[in-house]
Amino acid sequence: MLGHRYARVLVTRPFKPHPLLTGGHTQTLAGWAWPRRFRAYPDETRLFKVEPGVHILARCRWQEDRKNRVTLILVHGLGGNADAPYMLGATHLAYRAGANVVRLNQRNCGGTEHLTPTLYHSGMSGDLAAVMRELVGFDELNRVVVAGFSMGGNLALKMAGEMGEGAPPALLGLCAVSPVLDLKETATNLERPSNYLYQRRFVRSLRHLVERKKRLYPTLYDVRGLEHLRTVRDFDEIYTAPHGSFTDADDYYARSSALPFVPRIRVPSLIVHAQDDPLVPFKPMLRLEVSRNPMVTTATPLHGGHVAFVSAERNEGRFWAEERLAEFCRLLSGATLS
Repeated sequence: MLGHRYARVLVTRPFKPHPLLTGGHTQTLAGWAWPRRFRAYPDETRLFKVEPGVHILARCRWQEDRKNRVTLILVHGLGGNADAPYMLGATHLAYRAGANVVRLNQRNCGGTEHLTPTLYHSGMSGDLAAVMRELVGFDELNRVVVAGFSMGGNLALKMAGEMGEGAPPALLGLCAVSPVLDLKETATNLERPSNYLYQRRFVRSLRHLVERKKRLYPTLYDVRGLEHLRTVRDFDEIYTAPHGSFTDADDYYARSSALPFVPRIRVPSLIVHAQDDPLVPFKPMLRLEVSRNPMVTTATPLHGGHVAFVSAERNEGRFWAEERLAEFCRLLSGATLS
């Protein structure tokens, strides 16, 4: 019953890829490189305290009557930040649809390394929960939707599963676009030769992160391990696991993957994942943990790449997943396009 209701956001406008972008890699690259133009808004910069001594920075775009509107919290993926193209694109459409939008930088992202001595990783769903609690408790915003992209999708789904029946009434639902449901399978998939350039980009970004943390917190970080980094798995073994209190990379993957938490989700959830995603394997989407939860609706087009979904349509319909997210917010809130 529930799945049929929320499936409306999928069937109203099925994904039709741009005719020149029918492959997973071409879609993924186009998602980053496609030129976009957004109206400049005076976003509010805000710090959220997520635990003692740790803050994360957000860009907030408020409607004039913010307490009467749905608030969308957006979380980016690995190596991204609050100003990634897909974050700005989703913000544009959701704000135009009448929602407040809070774009989070995960720990250390967007030039915020000085705000925390720690690293960030895919299991830090507590940060997202802390931001939501502050918006609900302090700001008195009583209608919240959470959406995450890639790694951020893992965080959103994991958070909702951890909350289970105890999710606050203000949490109307969540959306995950190209989520990393199984961290170990994703790390293995990145090691395929066809993903060499993506892997190299991620590793370079992570190396630079550790170098910056070393300058800020010289006693906490040993940069000698950087010379051994060739893969994301290497980074997780040498840095993520010990700094995150995990035994090793496999322990980190097992405890931080969202897939085991999906059966416990008790709020309406939409997962969008292309079958040709070159970075995050599609196979976990077929697991019973996903299909047997009636609170979870999935959209799994044949094409779309990773956090891309560049459509044959123009203007507002160009980025299909971002449009689905805005429509999902409208559906949950009962709002109409303003």
